[in-house]
Amino acid sequence: MARGKIQIKRIENTTNRQVTYSKRRNGLFKKANELTILCDAKVSILMLSSTGKLHEFISPSTTTKQIYDQYQRSEGVDLWNSHYERMQENLKKLKEVNRSLRKQIRQRMGDCLNELSFKELLGLEQDMEEAVKVIRERKYKVLSNQIETTNKKLKQARQINKNLLIEFDAREDDPHYGLVDNRGDYESVIGYSTEIVPRMFALRLQPNQPNLHSGTGSDLIAYPLLE
Repeated sequence: MARGKIQIKRIENTTNRQVTYSKRRNGLFKKANELTILCDAKVSILMLSSTGKLHEFISPSTTTKQIYDQYQRSEGVDLWNSHYERMQENLKKLKEVNRSLRKQIRQRMGDCLNELSFKELLGLEQDMEEAVKVIRERKYKVLSNQIETTNKKLKQARQINKNLLIEFDAREDDPHYGLVDNRGDYESVIGYSTEIVPRMFALRLQPNQPNLHSGTGSDLIAYPLLE
């Protein structure tokens, strides 16, 4: 059955359009390669899809620059010079934008204000007030996050303290254990395993040393109460 003739018009469906482009591009490149081999021709093809993607075919042992140079000699034109001029023009515009931005930055720092009119000064003031407003809102947001984090840590510390008190109360009836009050230097018997969870110790009297004050300091043994 013979294939129907395809009407040449823009394909509206995006997917179908991309599929057709891919198939016909490959077919075109295949024909260009055959032409290069059969006729010893130099072929260069540049294609840009609707999505802006570049595809290129160049004859083997040939560069795009060689094709352009030969085209320039044949047509008597200078592609590189015109391209250079466009690049110079674009560079000039970019430098102008850069100078304008630097000037605006200096004005926001309080410099280069003498050349501004009242209207321009008023606009600059409004812009800076808006910037300060955004900065202040961000500052309050950061501060709020810090306060929230601190509150979470305090809540966790209170819960740890509550758990410790419960453990102390549970061991209050054991005659071999007791808590140290704050009337001396007991740093040697209190330690911390982490920044959050403390390790606390109780003191126990040696069975053969009933007098706490008669020895040289070795009368006490430190036992881990909670870990």
